[in-house]
Parts: sequence; C-alpha cells; structure tokens
Amino acid sequence: MAHPIALKQLNAFVTVAQEGTITAAAEKLFLSKPAVSMALAELEKQLDHKLFDRNNNRLIINEQGKRLLPLADELLARSQTIEQLFNQTGPATGQLRIGSSDTVGNQLTPFLLRDFRQHAKHDDQSLFISNTSQICHMLSEFELDVGLVEGKVQQADLMIEPWLADEMVVVCHPNHPLTQIKNLQVSDLEHSEWILREAGSGTREFFLNRIAPRLEYWHQAFELNTTEAIINCCAAGLGVTCLSKFAVQHAVNDHRLVILPLPLDMQRQYWLLYHKEKYQSPLMEMFLSFAQQWHFSQ
Repeated sequence: MAHPIALKQLNAFVTVAQEGTITAAAEKLFLSKPAVSMALAELEKQLDHKLFDRNNNRLIINEQGKRLLPLADELLARSQTIEQLFNQTGPATGQLRIGSSDTVGNQLTPFLLRDFRQHAKHDDQSLFISNTSQICHMLSEFELDVGLVEGKVQQADLMIEPWLADEMVVVCHPNHPLTQIKNLQVSDLEHSEWILREAGSGTREFFLNRIAPRLEYWHQAFELNTTEAIINCCAAGLGVTCLSKFAVQHAVNDHRLVILPLPLDMQRQYWLLYHKEKYQSPLMEMFLSFAQQWHFSQ
C-alpha cells in the first residue's frame, strides 16, 4: 500500500516551484540538497506523475505541478494554522504574507497593518515591498497571500478588486522655471527632464499612459527604483516627476517640492489582489474584508 503524502514532501514541492532549483529550495528550507531531491522524487513516485520539466539545473513547474500547487499551498496553510492554534489569543491564527507595490507599501500598508492588528488581535504578518509586476509574479507563485498595488493589472489567475483611490501630482523644486508660469498647461511641460520609476512600476505606467502621450518631446533624465530617491533628486533640482500625492506630501510640507497645478484628471485606483485558487483561511478572509472597509488616517 502506498504511503500517505507527507507535508514535508508538499513543502519541498512548493519551495522548489517557487525557487526554481533544488539548491535554492534546500537553502530556504535549511535542508540538504539530497533531502529535498528525495522528498520531491517520493512525491512524484506516489502521484505517478512528474511535476517539473527539467531544463539544465532549473526545474520548471509543468501542467501537473500547476494543478497541485494551490492544493499543496492550502494544506501547508492549514497545517500552519493547526500548529499555531494554541499560540495566539485572538480569533485568527496563521501567518499572512502581504505584498505591496512601492507607493502603497510605503505610504498606506503600514497604517492598514497597524489598524488590522488592533482589530484582529493578530500580529503575525509579513510585508514585502517591490514593484507591481513583481508582486503579481509572487502571487502567481503562491509566495504571497494578498497584494496591494497601484499598477493596472491584467492577469487571468488573479482576482483584482478596486481598493482605495489616489491622486497623482507633478512636482518639482520650488525654484524650477515651471513654477513661474501662470495658468500652467500640459504643453508647458514640453522638453522637461523627467525623473521616473523603473519599468513594471505602477507610478511609471501612470506617467506613460496619462502624461507622456500629451507631450511632443520629453526626456528621461533618471530612472530610479524607489520613490524616496526620486523625491530627493527633484528636491535637488534635477528634474520634474509625477508621483502619488500621498508619497510627496511630506516633501511639499517641508517646502522641498511644490505641486504644479495642471488641468488634468490625475486620479488613479489602487487594487487589492489575490490568487483565484488561493485557499482563503479565516485570517485571510478577515483581512480582505477589513481592507475593503478601511479608510486611511495617519
């Protein structure tokens, strides 16, 4: 009779799927490479299916593996809930892995987590901040439970729900020539030096979709991968940028930057994401419901 599938085998499978190599999975699990290889080989033997295509040293999850991934993720989440059942005093148990794109993650998610911890009496959450495309990739791989992003997302495997609204602004140094123009128009931004986020960032997408098409000529002076670096470059007089009003407010209050008043609709939407096949634990359900009703206050 076949042995029942062990959690350690599923854990090895999920980690290899996320990391792509036995070596990286072994490091993450604090196991030897032979132990991870054996767990994976046993699982494939028991299921009588290969779960990965082997390509040089990389293991690429195949269709059978993709069918197993949501179920394995659910079983591991449920086993973690059992382990922590008597450790936590509140109604919710388990860990919640949250991913946020840069603007949301720096300006809003910390306050959301503060309020959720108070509400749920639960404090086992992790927060990973990167750009929108990286957060989506990690949700697809079941490395994160929930994503909060500002970029427009089109991905068939993700649930995409509108979350909070935000306003974007164009800002520059208080002594920039653009600050002297009365009744500023978008055309006045011609030939400006722009300081922008990297590809894959929701903030950059907004600029490329909403402002760049209205300009004949614009030049990217710098490409930087954090909002704070962009704020500092603008405050140093190196160019203009388009960022979230949430993100620049502190620099505007300190008179390091000024907002240029433009006759443009600069509203944008933030999004709440999770995988369509993701097991929704009571903790995750509670967080999704709380986030949807939450209002930002510092």
